[in-house]
Amino acid sequence: MKDRSASLISSKRVTGLSAREFCWTEGWIAWTCNFSLLFLIALVVSLALPVFAWSQDSSSAQKSAGGDYTLRVNANLVILSATVLDRNNALVSGLDKDDFQVYEDHVLQKVKDFSHEDLPVTVGLVIDNSGSMGSKRADVIAAALSFARSSNPRDQMFVVNFNEHVSYGLPAGIPFTDRRDQLQLALSAIRTIGETALYDAIATALDHLRQGSCEKKVLILISDGGDNASKHTLAQIIEMAKKSSAIIYTIGIFDEQDLDQNPGMLKRFAKETGGQAFFPGSSKDIPSICEQIARDIRNQYTLAYVPTISNRDDGYRVLDVRASAPGHGRLSVRTRTGYSLASAPAASEGNLP
Repeated sequence: MKDRSASLISSKRVTGLSAREFCWTEGWIAWTCNFSLLFLIALVVSLALPVFAWSQDSSSAQKSAGGDYTLRVNANLVILSATVLDRNNALVSGLDKDDFQVYEDHVLQKVKDFSHEDLPVTVGLVIDNSGSMGSKRADVIAAALSFARSSNPRDQMFVVNFNEHVSYGLPAGIPFTDRRDQLQLALSAIRTIGETALYDAIATALDHLRQGSCEKKVLILISDGGDNASKHTLAQIIEMAKKSSAIIYTIGIFDEQDLDQNPGMLKRFAKETGGQAFFPGSSKDIPSICEQIARDIRNQYTLAYVPTISNRDDGYRVLDVRASAPGHGRLSVRTRTGYSLASAPAASEGNLP
């Protein structure tokens, strides 16, 4: 967005006046300018108060007093990222605002703002480094680098590595990177050994996403099994995912003898947040999947609306987004399944791309 700044124009020197008259005139002009400026500020604030009277700071998320992960809302404007596919499962571009219908709790909403741009994204790669991932390590690193090559050059990326412990891949003091060499080092910073604290890793990644400055936030989870070492429970992490604005893509790599595998959990994370779950037959298929995810992210639509339901509480709101346009046949839309009002994916109208 373009910054607007006001500039002060210096007054011409008053001539033909006595020293006392000059000083009095200059003081009057200064007082009048200051009063006018204060009046203008007061007017702007008074006009803005009805819109933001119930709003909160939207620049970042926070943890509530009860420990729940919530996203602050600064206006009653809900923003959704949506992927549109045709009957052949191919990405659909070229749609307009009027081609979409958004329902909240079965009530049709009016789409207020709309865009279809390749915007930078804050992306977290959440990588399983438990002992059973050893033979797949090279393919996983190659996949992550393929994703980086296919992404927007301005994306903010970070890595969360986990086995029974969770750690950041990037060095301290570097929260995000857009450099592939740093990303490769971050992915190689831990040995594949130990058990799996998958839920704790997702919690850490969701928390770190808050530091990103991009409006859209994404997690890509690559794991070969369930969870056998986390302090968090599945129910807690599902709730955190639903309350965040993150889109979660999951890639499950399973061994037949792996008793901890939980594909249902990976599917649920993806469905709740508007992402997608993948289950390749071989780890060698992961790079092409990561390239597909990058294309998906770069071709999403952004829809924003002001909810029309007057009974505003902290309950969960169910979302249903549909798309139809002449010449495109039957279309399907992938987006998050709902939101909680206290943590709605929202921003001020001025922040919408």
